[in-house]
Amino acid sequence: MDAITCIKERMSIRAFTDKPVPRELLTEIIDTAKWSPSYKNSQPWEVLVLSGEKKEGLSNLLLNLFEQGEEPTPDLTSPTSWPAREQAQIDNLFAMRKEATGIDLADPKIIAVAKKANFKFYKAPHAIYLFQEDSLSSWSLFDLGLFSQSLMLAAHARGLGTVPQAFVTDYALQTKEFLNIPRSKRLVLGLSIGWPDLESPANQLRTERMATEEIITWQE
Repeated sequence: MDAITCIKERMSIRAFTDKPVPRELLTEIIDTAKWSPSYKNSQPWEVLVLSGEKKEGLSNLLLNLFEQGEEPTPDLTSPTSWPAREQAQIDNLFAMRKEATGIDLADPKIIAVAKKANFKFYKAPHAIYLFQEDSLSSWSLFDLGLFSQSLMLAAHARGLGTVPQAFVTDYALQTKEFLNIPRSKRLVLGLSIGWPDLESPANQLRTERMATEEIITWQE
């Protein structure tokens, strides 16, 4: 698969088969992602791969914290508002999903269901957490974003599906304690990864992108 096709065809997968991914393939994907650029080649990324009982144990922990009404304390603060331009894109996503699936993502009850699905890692056989030292600057967050994109593209190129998940960092302190990640680390992103179930209704919605003319300014 060429790079252009890989970028354009990648999508967030929210239904997986139960077939595990060989460790060698997961290692290959991470080995590819490590070639992402970073500020002064600092390579500010660390990766933890979860499977089996450990993944299920974390899933149960997150579900219990949520159902007990524990207040989320993510290492990266969740946005509380958006500028008009970006809010319009979010509103469009919500409208598309409601039309395609009948699910209204603006409904708090639906958000609760969505969080629980996230905490179950969409039944994927594996989960990945990306983290880094919390003393690092915003440039390092940018670098980790580049790494995560490379990881998702490498996975797609090998026939795997992924979905980036902010919700699974909601309980950062408890998650780091469960996974033996030092408190000095910044838990940035979780991802589910596995073989995609492309027949599932959860994977039928393809999100849109803004017209290219709307994001380019030319100066000569």
